[in-house]
Amino acid sequence: MDSTAAGEEQQRSTDTPDWPVLAIDRQRRASLVDQIVAAIACMVNRRALRAGTRMPSVRQFAKSNGVSTFTVVEAYDRLLHLGLLSSRRGSGFFVARGPDAPQQPALAPASVAVDALTSDLYSGQSEALPVGAGWLPPEWYGESTLLDAVRHAMKIPAGRLRGYGHPLGFPALRQQMATTLSDELFALEPEQVLLTHGATHAFDLILRTLTRPGDVVFVEDPGYSNLLALVRHHGCVAVGIPRGPNGLDMEALAQQAAASQPKLMFVNTVLQNPLGTSLSQAQAHRLLGLAEQFDFWLVEDDIYRELATRGEASLAAMDGLRRVIRIGSFSKTLSPVLRVGSICASASLIPELVRVKMLAGLTTSEINERAVLDAISSRAYRKLVERLVLQLDGARERALERLQDAGLTPLARPRGGMFVSAGWPEQTCSGRTIAEKALRAGILLAPGEFFSLTPPDRAWFRFNVAYAADPLLLDFLRSHS
Repeated sequence: MDSTAAGEEQQRSTDTPDWPVLAIDRQRRASLVDQIVAAIACMVNRRALRAGTRMPSVRQFAKSNGVSTFTVVEAYDRLLHLGLLSSRRGSGFFVARGPDAPQQPALAPASVAVDALTSDLYSGQSEALPVGAGWLPPEWYGESTLLDAVRHAMKIPAGRLRGYGHPLGFPALRQQMATTLSDELFALEPEQVLLTHGATHAFDLILRTLTRPGDVVFVEDPGYSNLLALVRHHGCVAVGIPRGPNGLDMEALAQQAAASQPKLMFVNTVLQNPLGTSLSQAQAHRLLGLAEQFDFWLVEDDIYRELATRGEASLAAMDGLRRVIRIGSFSKTLSPVLRVGSICASASLIPELVRVKMLAGLTTSEINERAVLDAISSRAYRKLVERLVLQLDGARERALERLQDAGLTPLARPRGGMFVSAGWPEQTCSGRTIAEKALRAGILLAPGEFFSLTPPDRAWFRFNVAYAADPLLLDFLRSHS
């Protein structure tokens, strides 16, 4: 890279266009590299930069935009991975393709490495105290309801043992979901419900269907860790929109949307992961207005709604599934073992999502879907959810009190749900370093680095409230205060 940059300086070419100064804002949570990548990707997709255009040298770009050469090198590297730029030894960097050209870029680096710490957070195989995990103790889920449902599902009619099942998913479950959502949130037909292998599978199908490498995708920062990695895996440019105690930073969102023309945005309207906050009705209306103004899809991650109080904002209900795609899941109220999620979308979008689902993995498990239907149709299910909410409310208050006693400060006051995020105002060690020490002590933590596009400025963690008052954890945290 350095030799290429030096060669560029030696061979300045007259075909380098007058380079505009980019709108780089050092006050934003998004890193300088992310802002540069998003801006150049947008210019390529708008045809403001055409295939074959010679880019400024690293030093020229750094000087005109007031950034370091290291920042430009990393940004150009990222654009090479995305297939938007190519490099020629001794000549410099060039726009590799126009927006309609075929492409086969290398995979962008994921933000979360698959290692002992991250795999344990999802696998459930570790013996460590699962303070950072996204599942509750098995007894909280109502084991008898779930086990009865699984036994009943296993009595599948013999005629259903041939074929792969309905492409959209088990029809009776889709009918049940359409009826329930129509009663509680928005009008919905069964044909607008597509069943998936959980919420992450739904995110993947949407990215496969609606984006291509180089597209800008907005995510919340901090936000769901697996989603951040998945967006980058698809070669998209992830741009973080700050989310804090009072919701989304709408001014930053408007500025970024004007500058980078996003294809879509993923958002947790209710009980956001990892902060546990919810958008107000006013913020939800503003978000829909910006999506309309700048013409991007909104993907509403709605998997925590059953754990929230009634009346919380719903983008899907406000929009009627015109430009909102709703993601649902049963992993938070039944069990993560039952990998059943859903996509609710407009009737015009569902056929293309089904096509991609069938190409990527054929149909989903009818046995799992039958088990979910049996569970949510039982009289015990509503009481199970009500009891779960009460348990979470009590555990959350205890967790907040104990964590504050241990010297940690919450990032936000959750409105409900499973998580509290908290950390130390001043801590010299990174959250990741502390989490690795905790794992050796038999404690599984989820550091802020997992949920952020850029390294957090202080050490913080997402705590599962079901485990956050355990003496083993509290003793460990006090020793690091």
